[in-house]
Amino acid sequence: MAPMATHPLTVGFDLDMTLIDSRPGIHAAYRALSAETGVWIDADLAVTRLGPPLELELAHWYPQERIQEMGDRYREIYPIHAIEPTPALPGAREAVAAVQELGGRAIVVTAKHEPNARLHLAHLGIDPDEAIGWLWAEAKAEALREHGATVYVGDHTGDVRGAHSAEALSVAVPTGPCDAAELREAGADVILDDLTAFPDWLRGYSRDQGVF
Repeated sequence: MAPMATHPLTVGFDLDMTLIDSRPGIHAAYRALSAETGVWIDADLAVTRLGPPLELELAHWYPQERIQEMGDRYREIYPIHAIEPTPALPGAREAVAAVQELGGRAIVVTAKHEPNARLHLAHLGIDPDEAIGWLWAEAKAEALREHGATVYVGDHTGDVRGAHSAEALSVAVPTGPCDAAELREAGADVILDDLTAFPDWLRGYSRDQGVF
């Protein structure tokens, strides 16, 4: 599919553990699902391995024939339990705004159920130009290419692979389950401590690339 972007710069952001600390909300949603179904889910463990699609985590706790049903139910109860307790990570709003202040477009590309991703963004006052859900790792390249993104910011080695699959620059933040060494080994082009460093980096990158 041909790129849609007409802006000189489009930056993609992952959601969970990049823009938001989704651990408290996901923990609460797993606890609720466990209580409802009577099946033990170690929510403490589950929130240490965020990033991959929900069904991969549910496979640790439910038989294969129940995973689709449990995934649907989890997504249904998620807004009740997970939106309110989930905070923005430091610098998240400012990172998205920094792209827009330079005249660019900021998009969110996440593996999360898209309606729930949009609820998080609205609740926290994070206002990207677009949010696209249900895409993980290399599949994120589909949306990144469609929107003409040349930079993708994420916290997971899967995000690095997604960026490179789209021939975009991979900017990584070790604010999720992957530390800086893992992200570097996966091939991240830039590693920032967290998103508070992103606006300054973006301004320098834009000048160096002659984008603005």
